[in-house]
Amino acid sequence: MNDSTPDFSLKVDGVEGICPAGEKHAQDRMAEGKIPVFSCEGPCIRGEIARLAANIVAKESGYARSCYAETFLVPHSSMKRWLMGADKVVMIDGCFLKCLGRVLENIVDEEKIIHIDTLPLHKKFGDVFLYTDVPEAERTEVAQEVAGKILTMLKEERVSAE
Repeated sequence: MNDSTPDFSLKVDGVEGICPAGEKHAQDRMAEGKIPVFSCEGPCIRGEIARLAANIVAKESGYARSCYAETFLVPHSSMKRWLMGADKVVMIDGCFLKCLGRVLENIVDEEKIIHIDTLPLHKKFGDVFLYTDVPEAERTEVAQEVAGKILTMLKEERVSAE
C-alpha cells in the first residue's frame, strides 16, 4: 500500500437550490465582517476535537462558523461568496492529513488561510479512531484546551498559513 497520493480531482454532481438557513447565516456574517471558521468533520476523534474547538473559536468576536459542505459543494451559495470575500479564513484540521484544508487551498488564495493542525496542540488519541471511544467529558475538556491555544495563537498572530 502506498503512503502518498498524487494530486487528484473529483467529479461532483451539480445541485439546484440553496439552504435557506445557510444563506441567511452567511449573508449576516458577511455583513458583520466575520472571519469564516472551518473545521475537520467526521467520526474520527481528532476531527471531533477540531470541530468542537472550532465551535468555541467561532464564538469569539470577529469569527463565525462556516459550513464546509455548502461552501465546497454549492458554489452558487452565499456561504461560498462569504469565503471568497473574506480577508482571512481559519481552517482547523484534526491531523497532519489536513483533508479539508487541502480542498480549501484549491478554492481560495492560500495566503488568506490560517491553517491549524490541532493534533500537535493536544498530542492525544493517536491510536483511537472513533470519537465515541473517548468519553464526552474528556472530548470537551481537550477541545476547550485546544480552542484556548488557538485563540491565543490568533490573538498573537503566531499562526502560519501552512
